[in-house]
Amino acid sequence: MKTEAAPFRLEDYRAPAFTIDTVELDFQLAPSATRVTARLAIRPNTDEARSGRLELAGDEITLKGLKLDGAPLAQGRYTATPSLLTLHDAPNGPFTLEIETEVDPAANTKLMGLYRTTGTYCTQCEAEGFRRITYFLDRPDVLAVYTTRLEAAKADAPILLANGNPGESGDIAGTDRHFAIWHDPFPKPSYLFAMVAGDLGVITDRFTTQSGRDVELRIYCEHGKEARCTYAMDALKRSMKWDEEVFGLEYDLDIFVIVAVSDFNMGAMENKGLNVFNDKYVLADPDTATDADYANVEGVIAHEYFHNWTGNRITCRDWFQLCLKEGLTVFRDQEFSSDMRSRAVKRIADVRTLQARQFPEDGGPLAHPVRPEIYHEISNFYTPTVYEKGAEVVRMLKSVLGPDGFRKGMDLYVRRHDGDAATIEDFLASFADATGTDLGQFKLWYSQAGTPQVSAHGSYDEAARSYRLTLTQSTPATPGQSRKQPMHMPIRFGLIGPNGEDMAFDAVRGGRVEGDVIHLTEASQTLVFEGVGARPVPSLLRGFSAPVRLAIDISASDLLFQVRTDADPFNRWQAAQTLAMRNLVAGTHEQIAGRTPKAEPALIDALGSVLDNEALEPAFRAQVLQLPSEADIARELGEDVDPDAIATARRELRLAISTGLGDRLSRHYEALSGDGSFHPDAASAGRRALRNTLLDLLLARRTPAATAAALRHFETADNMTDRLAALSAMTQAALPERRAALDAFHARYADDALVLDKWLALEATAPAAETLDRVKALLKHPSYSPNNPNRVRALVGSFAGANQTQFNRKDGAGYDFLADFALDLDKRNPQTTARLLVSFRSWRALEPVRRARAEAALRRIAAAENLSPDTLDIVTRTLA
Repeated sequence: MKTEAAPFRLEDYRAPAFTIDTVELDFQLAPSATRVTARLAIRPNTDEARSGRLELAGDEITLKGLKLDGAPLAQGRYTATPSLLTLHDAPNGPFTLEIETEVDPAANTKLMGLYRTTGTYCTQCEAEGFRRITYFLDRPDVLAVYTTRLEAAKADAPILLANGNPGESGDIAGTDRHFAIWHDPFPKPSYLFAMVAGDLGVITDRFTTQSGRDVELRIYCEHGKEARCTYAMDALKRSMKWDEEVFGLEYDLDIFVIVAVSDFNMGAMENKGLNVFNDKYVLADPDTATDADYANVEGVIAHEYFHNWTGNRITCRDWFQLCLKEGLTVFRDQEFSSDMRSRAVKRIADVRTLQARQFPEDGGPLAHPVRPEIYHEISNFYTPTVYEKGAEVVRMLKSVLGPDGFRKGMDLYVRRHDGDAATIEDFLASFADATGTDLGQFKLWYSQAGTPQVSAHGSYDEAARSYRLTLTQSTPATPGQSRKQPMHMPIRFGLIGPNGEDMAFDAVRGGRVEGDVIHLTEASQTLVFEGVGARPVPSLLRGFSAPVRLAIDISASDLLFQVRTDADPFNRWQAAQTLAMRNLVAGTHEQIAGRTPKAEPALIDALGSVLDNEALEPAFRAQVLQLPSEADIARELGEDVDPDAIATARRELRLAISTGLGDRLSRHYEALSGDGSFHPDAASAGRRALRNTLLDLLLARRTPAATAAALRHFETADNMTDRLAALSAMTQAALPERRAALDAFHARYADDALVLDKWLALEATAPAAETLDRVKALLKHPSYSPNNPNRVRALVGSFAGANQTQFNRKDGAGYDFLADFALDLDKRNPQTTARLLVSFRSWRALEPVRRARAEAALRRIAAAENLSPDTLDIVTRTLA
């Protein structure tokens, strides 16, 4: 295995020897040879600057000219390589450095720095892309005021955009070119720089802030797609209003711009005043976008807008503090979506995502703390742990402090650190000082990796009228951390009485309880609730108040009681999931042993009670009826995982549920038929979700009537949500009719790349033996583009990340395919390659035959010549 470069360590942080106060950029845009002139106002920042040595980072750029205080710099005074510019004797006072570089946007398949996408110039600078434009102190703690001048052929790029507010613009006399100047008055790090130039369509609107300022809003996209931007614009205006009302944060520039592009490594980027988006998170209309797409557009628009304060006005001191902006902003966008939609359903959806994406990361070789203390490639730490678990830590902080205390802490954080590059310590100190709370133990959530387990055991003493509850916490060893300390966990709870309502109690001994929150701070705590009139059913971890695994000694009958009565929607859903998981784990073991599994009647009773309860939201009922995924079951098993046995057990349980619920499924399905008009609101989406879930369950029986219903559902659908749900259900049920339906879907949307991503993903996730061959064939299909990250993720990412049986084929062919694909893609786009290879993260949990074949594929990748640092880092840590 190759040796990686020396890692970056949090403990080694040092302030930059020099800093940059202003940046003046001039772009002479040309597809293959763009000239960039950067005029930097630099000054010494620490005593270290006295050495006179200034190092500016670069990446695959060509130096064309260098001036110091306006005079050309003699070659002996500097050294330049494509990755580093060194001044050997920089002045010991303020000076100006003018750097001229040349880059090739058209050839930039890494999609970092300046690149071309469908004829549009675009930048992506987070985390270290600015150094691909010019040599720079490319680190988050160097904040400068930017002025950007863009010049391009007017016919090629009539739209010229950059950060901040627009200034002078116009044609250049005697040429076919024009220019535009933009100025951002707020100091920012280089990763927040952006420019876009091209021929784009636009929609516009306006927003009046709470202080009466008028803000111009623009969303740019490819011509002809403007109408599909209207929901994004509505989401933007709602986000701006919500941030004012909930956090008191007002937008600060005269204009806010969003640009949707088709080639983008990430979801979106919060560049100050000029957000660049993957177009899948902007474009939406009923015919091409599902309800999930609408929700994602709303959430991602909000997320990037909210970064204006939690990320831009207050940024990160260094990349170890990435969760400071991302975890906090994910929490904010989750709260926004909860207020816009159903809070209960949103919480369930967020926890499903956390458990599916972050729990496996925490439990495998790629585990790392929310704030890592070491990294090789920062691009590999844009992870579920930083984002989703980081959001859960902020949510816990709110639970610990209460809503008022949390708002006071946020207000103080903004007042103290506006314009700063801050740290987690700065963040927590604001909350501690605002509320007088010691958060020393709570801070462990940022430094300890792994998913804690909380075990709960309760007993009722009828004579004493008391309920004794013992809670024990432990966190497993993770790479680099063998011993863990107890953490501060807010455990929301209720004690459900025989009438289904929460019971009151007189007092609590043995622990700190505030309202409905138990503050678990020791390795083990026993609490005694006095004055409890009857044996309660404990409802613990309500709202998933801490990102832990809860192991509780509770009977199936008590779980069924919770499903029917729990006042907390999340725990009502969780009780049904626990019943289902017990059935699925037992069924998997029965499959491995060659026996036929049997479904527990309590589970079918629980699901039937929810299905028939019209008082519950349809979206909530749909969530309850959805079984844990194959990946969820594998995670629960933990070792010697056999994906085929899991798939069979899950298929058999779905059949048992479908049979057990019988005609009730059909009755509810028919009752939910639409009125012929589509609305993207949460209530309408919830009804579609329930109806589509019922169709999927009906198909478990594979009866002629169910097949006919699925075909009718597909053919008569008036929106993408229903059309895709029917097609997915037929594909997952392996109906013979699915092939004609898939072909019809492709023919209908042959010219819409984003919709064809859905088609590619369906093809890749079909649980059929021929799927791998189909995926290989689709790599040559006209609808697939090897250089577009969306296409790669839709086809190969879906196969490796979501098709548990076919990626984990026992013959190892799925692993070999991904290895071959990754080795080829790594030459063009290392960042996307590294993310694909995360699919191997749980290889050690597989049964021995698959485990050996997965390891062989990983070692073959690791042994390859010229691996990118991104890919080498992921493979090395996965094999460690």
